[in-house]
Amino acid sequence: MKPLLIFYILLLSFVGAAFTASNSATEDERFIDHRVDLKKQTIQFYWKDEKGQLYRSLGALKQSLHAKGKKLVFATNGGMYQTDNSPLGLYIENGKVLNRLNTKDATGNFYLKPNGVFYITNDNKAGICTTQTFENNSKIKYATQSGPMLVIDGKLHSAFQKNSTNLNIRNGVGVLPDGKIMFVISRKEINFYEFATYFQNAGCKYALYLDGFVSRTYLPEKNWTQTDGDFGVIIGETSK
Repeated sequence: MKPLLIFYILLLSFVGAAFTASNSATEDERFIDHRVDLKKQTIQFYWKDEKGQLYRSLGALKQSLHAKGKKLVFATNGGMYQTDNSPLGLYIENGKVLNRLNTKDATGNFYLKPNGVFYITNDNKAGICTTQTFENNSKIKYATQSGPMLVIDGKLHSAFQKNSTNLNIRNGVGVLPDGKIMFVISRKEINFYEFATYFQNAGCKYALYLDGFVSRTYLPEKNWTQTDGDFGVIIGETSK
């Protein structure tokens, strides 16, 4: 009886582990997750072309880059914008401040404090910080402001509720412990708590919400090729 009992215990443990792994995989399928190593991959921020024309859509950016001999590997909208497609908050491109930091108090996701800034330095290091702690210096190559922050020093934004019925398509960005950037868009409508938890579980100490139902992602590698949209800032990864 004793060997038989041990067999059943091991069998139940195996089934439990398999169920947990299956359940985890199912949860991961809620998201499209793209990770970028700035030591090996090239990320740029886009808003207007050389003639001052807005890119607006991921498809338009793809075509423009193709004409220059570049391949668009990944793209997503990079922060909230106004009715004229200008950034709602800070926007820095190639070291130039094209829109100032927005510290106003108002309603809406962008203004759900603390909001924050996603930036890339001249030496290709990514960072995310709250608006209050952001310092503009000569080391910033790209920056976009959005809100709310999803994860702050390893903790979820205090306004998020686990059982919230505020569901939406959402995209955001986080920085992993190894310095890689993690871009995420939800495949389906999801609340802020669940979205932020995904970044937290991945190990991001800081993560920032980019936008909601308008969000799009182009990522052929994972069979996700949305090319529409009418955006302000777009973040894109390219290869030659």
